[in-house]
Amino acid sequence: MPDSNNKATILVADDDEANRDLLSGILGAEGYKVVCVRDGDQALRAVHHDSVDLALLDVMMPGKTGFSACLAIKSRAETRLTPVVLVTGLTSADDRIQGIMCGADDFLSKPVNKHELLARVSSLLRLKQFTDELENAETVLFSLALSIEAKDRYTEGHCERLSKYSVAMAERLGLAEELRVALRRAGVVHDIGKIGIPEHILTKPGPLTEEEWKIMKEHPVTGERICAPLKSFRHVLPVIRHHHEKLDGSGYPDGLKGDQIPLTARILQIADVFDALTTERPYRTALQSQQALDLIRDEVRRGWWDGSLVNEFEAAILGSVPLQPAGSGS
Repeated sequence: MPDSNNKATILVADDDEANRDLLSGILGAEGYKVVCVRDGDQALRAVHHDSVDLALLDVMMPGKTGFSACLAIKSRAETRLTPVVLVTGLTSADDRIQGIMCGADDFLSKPVNKHELLARVSSLLRLKQFTDELENAETVLFSLALSIEAKDRYTEGHCERLSKYSVAMAERLGLAEELRVALRRAGVVHDIGKIGIPEHILTKPGPLTEEEWKIMKEHPVTGERICAPLKSFRHVLPVIRHHHEKLDGSGYPDGLKGDQIPLTARILQIADVFDALTTERPYRTALQSQQALDLIRDEVRRGWWDGSLVNEFEAAILGSVPLQPAGSGS
């Protein structure tokens, strides 16, 4: 077990003082920091306010049961990755199924066996360490993407808006949750490849030269390469690479046509164009939302964008996501 796990904080929730003392004694002797509470409500407060790395919840407690507390922990974005072990004397299959449905990561049967307890805690903490490292990697990518955005005051808030617009459209289209998450992430990191573009090109107020444009067109491939090591980004990579493609094949980097362009990329590219048009730029003022949509429909007639998705985009955005005031940049 990594040394860092020996410093982990473990929550023990049990209404029986003897059980709390037993578990905290075993875990404390192994170097863990142990927080003890008497019921499910106290357990939730501890998880939400303390830095808890793993929770051991007795199933039968006054107030919120271990099942209820587990479900609440797994329902919150901030705590859903915290491992939860249900400690129970219940042995029926229905009870185990209920625990699984509540999101429990593991079970311990009473009376607790010391060696089994330590083995299960060690395994779950090791898994959490890997998960934390993955989240840290995603955080670094997001920070990098936002630092690129910050170089140009005209694109402030662009990534946040793209995430909102794209997710709203994905929800309207009934896309699977994993694709909604991919679009939320892609809204932030779609242009991360611009880290490789010289700043004088990135922020140039006028038209790019042919050579500068050639360099600019490299950023989708660079962005895909940066994010490729993260397996959790497998649905994000096609969006990063293909959000500058056009239905008639005149886009880049691969010149894809029609349905060759992934649906998620087609969604984000419409959101991207809309946001660019409704945001003030050094070479023009921001358009009103309807003006922008009319211009996008002109480009649909030129064969660039998916017209059916533009209609869905208008319905989704005007219906559920408040548009930013033109030129507000936030």
